[in-house]
Amino acid sequence: MTSAFETIGLDRQGSVAILTLNRPDVMNAINMQMRTELRRALAALRRDAEVGAAVLTGAGDRSFSAGMDLREFDRMNGGTPIAEMKRYRWERGEGIAAFDKPLIAAVNGLAVGGGVELALLCDLSFAADTASFAFGEVKRGLIPGNGGTQRLSRRVGQARALDMILSARTVDAAEALAIGLVEYVVPRTELLARAVALAAQMAAHAPVAVRTAKAAIQRGAALPLADGLLLEQDLATFLYTTEDAKEGPRAFLEKRTPVWRGR
Repeated sequence: MTSAFETIGLDRQGSVAILTLNRPDVMNAINMQMRTELRRALAALRRDAEVGAAVLTGAGDRSFSAGMDLREFDRMNGGTPIAEMKRYRWERGEGIAAFDKPLIAAVNGLAVGGGVELALLCDLSFAADTASFAFGEVKRGLIPGNGGTQRLSRRVGQARALDMILSARTVDAAEALAIGLVEYVVPRTELLARAVALAAQMAAHAPVAVRTAKAAIQRGAALPLADGLLLEQDLATFLYTTEDAKEGPRAFLEKRTPVWRGR
């Protein structure tokens, strides 16, 4: 694993970037440094024209992420102003939410609290058959505070979100698949390869079209259907002005692989 970061591994397989939460000694618990480095890494990948998609996973075999580093929380709780804590939380979620290329989670083990929230921020998730998921915040006098209450309920429905968050129980990979928390469950040994393969399939298509389709789906989800359809029409019309929209049909007619310019 090669990386300019201390808490994040950053590798490449072709057009796919692989981001690895890299604090295995503490089960990849999320501290402020990891938040900052993850945001910086995603910002750099967003600007990198050679990267078409990314996969987020955890180092080691035990944990995707055990959530927030409670030792750091204890220090923050003693002296960090509430406004500063809110800013830290917003910046982590905003950094991932602003990533406009496909982002796939490869949950390799235990995901707790903030670890589940990281997976929910991704566009879709693979889970190893040995993975598990839990929100344990209520056992510590807290609630999920990085989008867990909102994104989980939108992903699996309100009743199932209440079940997971209020009981703090652990959900195994099979149940996570059944309730829609993840999209794929695969053998642990195949996890990263399967996630990277799907990311590579997405990255092979016209870059502007892929980013625009993602934007249409995400932005449209918050709109009434009529407004979402208008948004779709506007974005589809915009794509007709791009070079890639001319290259795609031309390559089809000439029976060759298209050469995307990303513009």
